[in-house]
Amino acid sequence: MQEDFTSSQPIYLQLVERLCKQIVRGELPLGEKLPSLRDMAVQVGVNPNTVQRVYTELERIGVAETRRGQGTFVTSDQNRLFRLREELMMNYITAFLNDMREMGFTLQDVVRSLQEHQTPGVPNK
Repeated sequence: MQEDFTSSQPIYLQLVERLCKQIVRGELPLGEKLPSLRDMAVQVGVNPNTVQRVYTELERIGVAETRRGQGTFVTSDQNRLFRLREELMMNYITAFLNDMREMGFTLQDVVRSLQEHQTPGVPNK
């Protein structure tokens, strides 16, 4: 299955982000073996060198680890998963707030609108 990629960001970074989201959502559990370079390349329709760069980046940020002769695995570190969740949330919040500021909305406008449009069933802690 070929993936859709945007031209605004390098493909390897888009794949890193997708895999991080899958890890945070629990679709790729802690300690799970990732597909081989070639298998992943075929799945997403990219060059194996691109997947190698993805796995290297996942290792660099502490989300994956390569075990010699066994493959690449999602980290088993619960603390790292917690930090990844927080980092992703902050990245999305920052991008959202920057977009709102560019459109001329104040923080108060955004907070008021979020309170008015809260999705039913989403906890308001």
